[in-house]
Amino acid sequence: MNTKSCYERILGIVCSVFDAYSAVLITPDSTGRAFAVAGSFSLGDHVNRTAQFVPGKGLVGWIISNQAPMLVNDFDTRQYHLGYYTSNEESKIKAFMGVSLRNGSGALCLDSKRQYSFSNKDQKILQLFADLVYEVQTSSCLAAETMNLGKYYNCLQLVYGLRKRHKNWTKFLEHFLGLMAESTGFAYCSFASRDEAGNNYYIEDETCPFAPEETQAIPYGSGLVGWVFKNGNPVFMSGSDSGVPASPLYCKLASQPNFMSVVCLPLIIGRLTRGVLVFASETPREIPDELKVFCQMASEHLALFLENLYLRSRLHEATQQVHQMRQDAGPHLLQDAGDEFELTTLSQEESV
Repeated sequence: MNTKSCYERILGIVCSVFDAYSAVLITPDSTGRAFAVAGSFSLGDHVNRTAQFVPGKGLVGWIISNQAPMLVNDFDTRQYHLGYYTSNEESKIKAFMGVSLRNGSGALCLDSKRQYSFSNKDQKILQLFADLVYEVQTSSCLAAETMNLGKYYNCLQLVYGLRKRHKNWTKFLEHFLGLMAESTGFAYCSFASRDEAGNNYYIEDETCPFAPEETQAIPYGSGLVGWVFKNGNPVFMSGSDSGVPASPLYCKLASQPNFMSVVCLPLIIGRLTRGVLVFASETPREIPDELKVFCQMASEHLALFLENLYLRSRLHEATQQVHQMRQDAGPHLLQDAGDEFELTTLSQEESV
């Protein structure tokens, strides 16, 4: 039985115990900033499963915000608002009772079409059910976190294997970004690198290309990525309740998607930010600590690969310089050796 089925089974029992019309569970949505219907059981078909709730607004919002119970036995829609019904079903409700889940993690709501259906004693019993729901919720979160950690660990193993399978930087980066998108759930992943002069930076590769002709050279410091280049600090933006998109990733391009959630991580090599690893999503999403740690570990692995390439390049340049110096010095060394040979021969002849 999955978590949602477990919720609905508990809500069905709650409805039966209290002879209620509907039982609705409200928990944080995927963004972690608003609340939504996580499960419901009703004698009707009018519960709006897509309803959103903001702490402090309506009865449900008040319960979440104050983390306190609410009992209304003479429900009047002119004074109160539930927010989880479609059409005019809410106007038929005559009594309401709700309690909060622990740590402000949601609310368990109950209503009836009969006035004075609930009592203070009922409220205490409902709180016991809410505590049970919280235990299920916590166990589910722990299981999901454990699953994510396992997924991230497997991904890091695959990334480590990429270095052995793909010596070519372009191929390595292509597969690396694909793994990052698949493991993190961010639809857009990219890698940007700066030029040697530090005047511009370039998008070397991305999982979902947009406007490639416009982004060949981007002025240093432009957009969120440019800010990371200049400051060398990571950026974690998980979206907002107002639905306002994050600042442009690169610069103000008409074709750039409105990313709501963004992670930008600097790759520092030789005390300079040589690259920026980007994760972005067009929908607001929560960025938990384990995801942050994984992204940072992945960026450090990429930085190590880049540093190895950088050192190889410097070594190759040094070898070429030494080789050139030897070539340039070769004729002079031969001439000096010839002169020395002639001088020695003449000295020997004179002595004879």
